[in-house]
Formats: sequence, C-alpha cells, structure tokens
Amino acid sequence: MRSWLALCAALGAGSALTGAMGNPTALRWVAGSWTDAPWTLWTASLVHLSGSHLGANLLALAGLALLGHALRLEHAATLALAVAWPLGTVGLLGWPQVTGYSGLSGLNHAAALVAGLFCAMNPGPARWARPIGLALLAGTGLKLWLEQAVAHPVRFDPGWGFPVVQAAHLSGALAGAACGGAAALWARRH
Repeated sequence: MRSWLALCAALGAGSALTGAMGNPTALRWVAGSWTDAPWTLWTASLVHLSGSHLGANLLALAGLALLGHALRLEHAATLALAVAWPLGTVGLLGWPQVTGYSGLSGLNHAAALVAGLFCAMNPGPARWARPIGLALLAGTGLKLWLEQAVAHPVRFDPGWGFPVVQAAHLSGALAGAACGGAAALWARRH
C-alpha cells in the first residue's frame, strides 16, 4: 500500500523538480533519437509543456495515488506500474506521427489500468474494490474510445495551446493493462 503512494509521490516530486528546472528538453522523449538518450523513456513523463499541463497531470496523479492507497494496492501493483512506465513510452514508436512526447498523462492512464485490473481481479477484503476497479476500467476505456488515438494519435488542443499526444494515453493504458493484468494474476496465485 505504501509503495504505491511512494511511487506516485516520487513521480509528482520529479515532475515538480523538472518544472522548477525549466522542463529541460534533454529529458523529453524524441522518436528519432531516443536510443541516444534512453533515460527519456522515464524522464519524458516528468517534463511538462506548461504550468497548467503540470498541474492537471499532478491532480490526476494525486487522485490515483489516493485511490490506490484506499484500495490497498499491493507491491505487485506498484511493480506493474514501474514496469509499465517505460513501456508506455516505447509504445509510441507504433505511431510515426508521434515525433516527441512529454507529460504524465500516459503514465496516469497506465496507473488507472493497473489499479482497475488489480482491483477487478483481486478485490481483497473491501467489497467496493471490484466495482471501483470496474468503473476505472470502464471510464478509462470510454475516454480512450472517444479520443480515437489510433486514427488521431496527435491532436492540437486549443485549450492547452499545444498538440496533445493522445497515442500516449492509449500506449500507457495498454502497457498498464499488460503489466497490471500480469501482476493481478501473480498476486491471485500467491
């Protein structure tokens, strides 16, 4: 339970720190050169394009952190999120239109799927864990369906003032589903 909170707190602190550093471009993921800067598979999630971008992602992360704590997510769920973190970024290679990426949104989608699958498959003693897990899965699935990231991997959003990499939401969710499902199966058997 505490490991989930600790990972989410570290992600939030890392994001705040990179924001204070001016969001260095060397930490952003760039499709054509990420092999020369492999750390960007992790650091890209911590870099944001504006203060409101950072704030919105931190708010979502805080909600997922508290929800995961309330749902008593086990260490296996935390490990699943840690593994999904770089995998969601690697998944962006499936879209040639995505030339770069930064922000926590993909990782937040991964966290939602890890938490949702873990609770749907291993509700534990809390009666409300399974319905909450199913609601997380359904809500995230609906959001992804509405975004249509396969057809529109990058879409300019005038509200944000920059192109939103919707493919990162889908890629993060897929990584979270794979890792979260594996962790939930492992936890069920052990």
